[in-house]
Amino acid sequence: MVKASVIGASGYSGGELVRLLMSHPGVELGHVTANQQQGQRLDESFPSLRAFSDATLEAPDWQRLGASSDVVFLALPHGLSMNAVPELRQGGARVVDLGADFRLRDTAAYKRWYGLEHTAAGLLEEAVYGLPELHREEIRGASLVACPGCYPTAAALALLPALALREEGAPILVDAKSGVSGAGRGLSLGAHFGEVNENVKPYNLGGHRHTPEMEQTFADAGAVEGVFFSPHLIPMTRGILATCYLRTSSPVSKEEAMVAYTERYADCPFVRVLADKLPETKATQGSNFCDVAVAVDSRQRLIVGLAALDNLVKGAAGQAIQCMNLMFGLPEEKGLWQPPLFP
Repeated sequence: MVKASVIGASGYSGGELVRLLMSHPGVELGHVTANQQQGQRLDESFPSLRAFSDATLEAPDWQRLGASSDVVFLALPHGLSMNAVPELRQGGARVVDLGADFRLRDTAAYKRWYGLEHTAAGLLEEAVYGLPELHREEIRGASLVACPGCYPTAAALALLPALALREEGAPILVDAKSGVSGAGRGLSLGAHFGEVNENVKPYNLGGHRHTPEMEQTFADAGAVEGVFFSPHLIPMTRGILATCYLRTSSPVSKEEAMVAYTERYADCPFVRVLADKLPETKATQGSNFCDVAVAVDSRQRLIVGLAALDNLVKGAAGQAIQCMNLMFGLPEEKGLWQPPLFP
C-alpha cells in the first residue's frame, strides 16, 4: 500500500484528491492538512465525505510529512510548494505538485508570469512534467512530478497528434472555456453567482499564466513557436472545452487526421478519440477521461483539435493520481477507472 498525504485538502483540488484516494485500492490515506481550516473535520469542509472520513485537518509539518508518507500531494497556491518540496524530499517522500511552482523549467519565465523569485531552482531539473500522454516513461522513475494545469492538459491532448502535420512557423491558437471551479474555492467577485450566471466572458487574453506552460509543452513535442491563448469563463461548475487551431504544411484529409489521433492515443487509457461525435464536457464529468476529436478544413489547410475534460479530475486530482500510479509501478488506471457522471 502506498501511504499518501494531501496538503491543501480543504480546496477543490485537494478535496477531489481525498475523494479519489479514499477509494483507491492501492492507497492508504495518511495526513490531510490545511492552513486556514486547521482542527476542522474534513467532512465539515466537504459534506460529501460524511460517513467516509472523520479525519481532522492538520497543520502541515513538512519534515514529519516527508518521513511518514510515501507520496505527498501538494494542492497549494503558487509560491508555496517551492518552500515545502525541499523538506519533503529530504524526509524521503515523493511529491506530486498540483501547483505551478515546478511546471516551468525557466526561472525567468516563472518570475515573469508569477511575479516571484524561484527559491528551489535546483529542483527544476529533477521535476518531471506530469502529462502521462507525453512523459509516461519519465514519470515512472520520478521523485518530483509537476502536475499540469487544467487548460494546458486540454490544449495538449487536443493537439499533440496534429503537431507533426503543422506548417513550420504557423501559430497555435487555443480557445478554451472553463467552469468556475477552476478559479478555486476562495471567494471572488469574478466567480460570484450573479456575475457568472447566464454569462460567458473572456479573460486574460494572451496574458494567462498557462500560456508559457502550453508553449513549453508544445516545444517538448516539437513545436517551438508561440501560443495565443483565449480563456473564457462559463456558467457551470466543472469542465473545460478546448478548441485549438493550427495550419498544416500541406492539405490533410479527415481520414489522415483520424489515423494520427487514433495511433497517437492507442496506448492512452484515459483519452477517448471520438470519430463521429464532438467532445462535450458533460460526458467527462467526475472522471479522469479526456474526450478528443479532430476536424479538418483541407481548403484552408486547417486542423481543429477539440478536447473536453473535468478540470478537477483529469485537469488536476485524477491526473495527479494517474502520475502516482506510474511512479509506484501500479496499473495506470488503478483507482481511476470509473465512468463519468451523467446527466
